Amino acid sequence: MHKEILVIDDNPDIRLLVSNILKEQNFKVRTAANYDQAVFEINKKLPDLAVIDIKLDKTDKDGIDLLKLIIKNNKLIPIIMISGHATVQIAVEAIRVGAYEFIEKPFSKEKILNYVNRALESSQLKKEKDLIENKLFHSFELIGKSPSIMKVKKIIEKLSTSESRILISGPTGAGKELVARKIHKNSARSKEPFIIINAALLKETTYEKELFGEEFEDGNISFGALERANKGTLLIDEVSEIPYETQANVLRVLIDQKFKRLNGSKDINVNIRLISSTSKNLQELVEINKFREDLYHRLNVMPIELSSLSSRTEDIPLLIDYFKRKLSEINGVQQPKIDISNDNLYTYNWPGNVRELRNLVERITILSANETKGDVNKLIDDILTPTASVQSGKFLLEKTFTSPLKEARKNFEKEYLLTQLKKNHGNISKTADFIGMERSALHRKLKELGIKGIN
Repeated sequence: MHKEILVIDDNPDIRLLVSNILKEQNFKVRTAANYDQAVFEINKKLPDLAVIDIKLDKTDKDGIDLLKLIIKNNKLIPIIMISGHATVQIAVEAIRVGAYEFIEKPFSKEKILNYVNRALESSQLKKEKDLIENKLFHSFELIGKSPSIMKVKKIIEKLSTSESRILISGPTGAGKELVARKIHKNSARSKEPFIIINAALLKETTYEKELFGEEFEDGNISFGALERANKGTLLIDEVSEIPYETQANVLRVLIDQKFKRLNGSKDINVNIRLISSTSKNLQELVEINKFREDLYHRLNVMPIELSSLSSRTEDIPLLIDYFKRKLSEINGVQQPKIDISNDNLYTYNWPGNVRELRNLVERITILSANETKGDVNKLIDDILTPTASVQSGKFLLEKTFTSPLKEARKNFEKEYLLTQLKKNHGNISKTADFIGMERSALHRKLKELGIKGIN
């Protein structure tokens, strides 16, 4: 596919010269003769490369302003600035703002073609680099065989042919974004944009601008997440954080499939699939008037719930094995020797869930090159014990020493057996063998202590 180049110059001779040089090399060319035409062409469609004259018809706006406008919309688009009477200061400013190169008039055919080809090649390399990094960061699979994860996997499969809105709930770090990406990847929209807006990270005054975009008096446009996600999927992460007043406007978009930019008068039609995620209970927020009930029902067409890692410890060995292979490949080092029977891996509460486990494996992968399994085990203990075992042990001791003997023994036995069951992924036979009890005796003890099983 031929690359498209936008040539912006108020001198018709220069405009024609540059256009003809580029067309001879099979580039598609659009032109603009002044600032307003240039803004119109940029807003209509961003080019693959722009050639911009610094001095234009408007005294208050020039090529540097157009350079800023393009970079604001897509920083990977290369821009070549040209001028016949620019100072060194202006040239330096153009490069500082983000221009790929600055050329003084007059220039030869060979010179401008050389810069154009180099700029496009550099842009392509940057795009490929970003794509590779994006794949490395987001290519992780949904790992696990626990009932809760198997249920989520089946729902994702069923949603591949659906356009339903989805609400993903679960604790921080449980994998909500990963699930959303898998749904998008399996859908008919997989080749279209996947845009994320994190409502928890926005200032209260910027929600509508980030969602709907904004139009300015000078003709510039800031495109919002809804417009950028058109034909694709929009994930609103931590949707509970959207201000109550803004929620009504989001609801209106879902009903009408159109909106107006801030300060705009024209309706923008969009066709998006909306996925929302939350670590809070939206139903409870509805009951206390912190979240609109009508919006909640519009978002919650297909609910998906992700469990905490501490409630599905049988997946920990699978996750560790997967992250070991993946992260050692990314970092170019050997896989660490992690002992998956280490009690701390199963007794730790994992407040950061799967993300925290992944971070742990990555730290160990980098820090434990050529270390023995014993050294790696100690490293895991050092990382997890201060925040997990000590605190839980302190709680257990306080609970034990402030209770009558019979109750204290019961508390200890319950905590001990729960730990061993988690370590053995709920397998009664393995747990019985490890602690030296008959299987039938262990069953009776579990029933006596009110332990029904490990989820």
